[in-house]
Amino acid sequence: MELPIPLLAILIPLCPLLGFVLFVTAPILFRRPLKEATVAVIGIGSVGIAALACGGISAQFIAQELSYVQVPLWQWTTTAPLTLDFAFYLDALTLTMLAVITGVGLLIHIYAAGYMHGDDGYQRFFAYLNLFVFAMTVLVLADSLLLLYLGWEAVGLCSFLLIGFWYRNADNGRAASKAFLVTRVGDTALLVGLIVLYWQFGTLRIQPLMEAVRTPGVSEPIFTLCALLLLAGAAGKSAQVPLQTWLPDAMAGPTPVSALIHAATMVTAGVYLIARCHELFLRSEFALLAVATIGAVTLLIAGCSALVQSDIKRVLAYSTISQLGYMFVALGTGAFSAAIFHLVTHAFFKALLFLAAGMVILHVHHRQSLAAMGGLRRSLPLLCISFAIGCASLAALPLTAGYFSKEEILANVWHTGPHWLWWMSISGAIITGMYSFRLFYRVFCGPAPSEHNIDAGVPPHNLKATLQKRLMGTAIVALSLLALMGGLVSLPLESVFGDARHPHIPPWIIAAGSLAPLLGVAIGWFLVRQHPDHSGATAQSRFGQFLLDGWGFDRLYQWLLVNPFLWLSRINRSDFINCLYQWVANTSLKINAQLSRSQNGVLRWYLTTLVTAIILMLLVAIIFSARAP
Repeated sequence: MELPIPLLAILIPLCPLLGFVLFVTAPILFRRPLKEATVAVIGIGSVGIAALACGGISAQFIAQELSYVQVPLWQWTTTAPLTLDFAFYLDALTLTMLAVITGVGLLIHIYAAGYMHGDDGYQRFFAYLNLFVFAMTVLVLADSLLLLYLGWEAVGLCSFLLIGFWYRNADNGRAASKAFLVTRVGDTALLVGLIVLYWQFGTLRIQPLMEAVRTPGVSEPIFTLCALLLLAGAAGKSAQVPLQTWLPDAMAGPTPVSALIHAATMVTAGVYLIARCHELFLRSEFALLAVATIGAVTLLIAGCSALVQSDIKRVLAYSTISQLGYMFVALGTGAFSAAIFHLVTHAFFKALLFLAAGMVILHVHHRQSLAAMGGLRRSLPLLCISFAIGCASLAALPLTAGYFSKEEILANVWHTGPHWLWWMSISGAIITGMYSFRLFYRVFCGPAPSEHNIDAGVPPHNLKATLQKRLMGTAIVALSLLALMGGLVSLPLESVFGDARHPHIPPWIIAAGSLAPLLGVAIGWFLVRQHPDHSGATAQSRFGQFLLDGWGFDRLYQWLLVNPFLWLSRINRSDFINCLYQWVANTSLKINAQLSRSQNGVLRWYLTTLVTAIILMLLVAIIFSARAP
């Protein structure tokens, strides 16, 4: 029996939400935590049902040749002239994002069931994961920018909870707070942008808003202002310059969290926002150029930082920032389909790399330093192959998923954008090849560290360990296949962005896009051959330390923003307003102290007070009745 599309659309966010509610209420309902197996079944099953519902909707879209479906939910409020309706909107872009969120999210849930085995917060972890998936599905299903913003903020909350999941470590709490505060800067700009859009166009529903944007009569500065405010929000969520500093520190969370944030949920929200509101950005050439420029600068800055990182997860974090930069370059040059295509392939190979890195970290006793790794191809041969596939796709080597999507971006940038954008992008492709090869070599091919036995981290072959490895291995094998063949998938986005452009590109441009990653791999091989035990002299130089610290952005913000705020807080500790509030508090305490004397426990005092109060009330009643005409 074929379920109707509205019901399937509601099931997609509802199932993860029900899973979250069950995890939260289970200790109250059952007076004890759920067993790990039960938690895993509920957590995986809820996202699995959402993925099946997404597949069912996609099948009906194809069979019925639908372009979009709107699913009304309820009316929040009607206060003239403001009317807030909640509804879902499904089209090819929505279904593509839902497939990534639920499909890749399902594989990450399966992996997490094994990875988090034995953790004290197992149930709490899956509650947060389910809430994260719910929030992201609401974000992409939203028919209005208001509902999108609610999902947007819920995603930020979930990232805070998951990054700081191991909160007993103070560093993890600081990383979670940093992510929350930095992204709030972009979120505030986005909120202001929504207010300006409503003030100008009188609606926040996305489709009527885009129709209004296409109507002539509004000056370009308004479009530019709104687009730049939305860009600031997107830059915060997608970790683009200058709001990229939170993402490397977000590696404090468990590895499945890193995979979910980087591949399927949070950082893709900014790309989706610009793609969904592309009509607005097309009305402002300056805004489009700003998007592309921010992306180009980000991909180079993050790529250079990835070259010298010594933590396996931080290398992947900076690579995510860099690849998101490519998506912004594509968005800024009008290649919206190419940006979403790269978002999809990036989800495949980045989830694969993070999950494989998690198994490596477990193997070397929970150490993340590249110095603790090396020579692991002997003890982890299958994982070595999967990691190689992920690195090859990250570097966009020919015939991998990343190759097809990045080639499409480079071709469109050359055809549409300024040529300096193409040169920056092709330079980033060389750098990507360098750090991808360096990462793979340091983990699997480099000399093994002498201070530990690389086989000591292999779990014993009991039932639980075998099940744990099978769960993790299943997700990694599936993602390996997607990272290899995901580029062959054709995304039907013409109904959203118009007919796909197939520009005539000079053959040497195509050849350059294919050879740049190979050149980067060759340079990386040369560097590691020169310095097999280290990342090279650059990493130990002052410039290397500058790159290692993320180009000094954290120090700049500390000096420019944090220190002045702390200084003002210290000198303003006893200001007049605080003294006024303190006086009110002290006065209330004194009055309370005087009134509390009446509560002395003496029955005669209570009776006397009661009788006196009754007599006074009667006297007042008699006086007022005597004065009445």
